[in-house]
Amino acid sequence: MTQIDIKGAVVDDDTAIVYDFFEMKCASPKSVNDALNDGNEDDVVVNIASNGGDVFAASEIYTALRQCQRNVVVNIQGLAASAASVIAMAGDQVNISPTGQIMIHQAMSGTVGNKDDMAKQIDILDGIDKSIASAYEAKTGIDQGELLNMMANETWLGAQDAVNKGFADQIMFVNEDELQPVNSTEQAIPKRAVNKLLNLINKAESVKTLKTNEKIEEEKENSRLSDLRSQKAAILLEKI
Repeated sequence: MTQIDIKGAVVDDDTAIVYDFFEMKCASPKSVNDALNDGNEDDVVVNIASNGGDVFAASEIYTALRQCQRNVVVNIQGLAASAASVIAMAGDQVNISPTGQIMIHQAMSGTVGNKDDMAKQIDILDGIDKSIASAYEAKTGIDQGELLNMMANETWLGAQDAVNKGFADQIMFVNEDELQPVNSTEQAIPKRAVNKLLNLINKAESVKTLKTNEKIEEEKENSRLSDLRSQKAAILLEKI
């Protein structure tokens, strides 16, 4: 069995480097693909407790799970919100905790620009919403128009509602000590911050390498001076 945890923010591979650096939980396309390429051929179990994140990263993960040609079992252990709810739809079998929640909503972005930029962004977001709705439609069979309306109203589904509407196949029973229900959505680290932090990490590594090289050169110089002193001592001893 291959187990994949979708915990924390759903992020792209570059952003995942920063999350890993600070030892923060996240799920990225690379981490999922690495797990799927473990050489196993048995079931893939995906445990989800995530507030979502990057919709394109979620799309990559969703696609990888759908294409893996193995039985995919999804366990919604807490909240599967936003982009995480898209990933959940990749399951051949979707189980949800009795206290679990699924939340679906329209895509969002922070656009800066003039009115033409804003108008263009509306078209882009509209297309993204339809692509997200396609994942829900494939799982639930609900008409895309109805799904888009549910997304526009930011719909929250409890366990029984999720099963009734086809977002989940059954309600699972687990030790309640294992449950971690949440009621908030998570904001992924902004890309500008990611790029700044990556630059800082690279600079830190460069400084570390420079200091290491300087230390090596210093040791070489000390060794050379030591050899020189030994040679001089040998000459003096011969004279004596």
